[in-house]
Amino acid sequence: MKITWLGHSGFRIEIADQVLLVDPWLTGNPAFPEDRRDEAVTGATHILLTHGHGDHSGDTVALASDLGIPVVGIFDLMSYWAEQRDLETIGFNKGGTVRLGDVEVTMVNAVHSSSISTDHGPLYCGAEAGFMIAGEGHTIYISGDTDVIADMGVFNDLHSPDIGILCAGGHFTMDMKRAAYAAKTFFDFKVVIPCHYKTFPVLEQSADALVEALPGVDVKAPEVLETIEI
Repeated sequence: MKITWLGHSGFRIEIADQVLLVDPWLTGNPAFPEDRRDEAVTGATHILLTHGHGDHSGDTVALASDLGIPVVGIFDLMSYWAEQRDLETIGFNKGGTVRLGDVEVTMVNAVHSSSISTDHGPLYCGAEAGFMIAGEGHTIYISGDTDVIADMGVFNDLHSPDIGILCAGGHFTMDMKRAAYAAKTFFDFKVVIPCHYKTFPVLEQSADALVEALPGVDVKAPEVLETIEI
């Protein structure tokens, strides 16, 4: 398995027979080097989208069209894009599981908000979510944008994720302290990867507090486009 950070909350996850782009905001992302775009997206099989905000969905429509791959996410937004943008989509909802080749993806709850920008202002487009991605004998928890929620205990009971990709930048989501609390209280992660930080000055700039709060957990804070192999 290979997990590559694309900056902010974007990831390229190569797992089993799939190459998943999660929340691919590349264009205009100050953390992402545009001249390495092909490296980030080549070979992708699906796009997974946690919610509609532009710092997550920014390149979704263009990539899905250019690469000819489906977008996987909340039913409401997927239905809208299928009709308005003629995209191939896989729409489902919280608690549901879809199989992508040899990989299973379950949508789980998150607490945030979700909209896309239009010429007439924000269009609310279904709920925010997270994902459990299971394959190769591992389960990855993608938190999406969220605060700590007690539901996380249920997620662990049902899925036992060993890898956590957690928003941790604060202001809009959990900060490092709250992400560490979630990891310690509800999960038994072997590996934790923070995201949604460093992109803007208002966000936390370092993962040191997360590392210090999780002794015994392999907290990885990769550079953009650095690949973690598990």
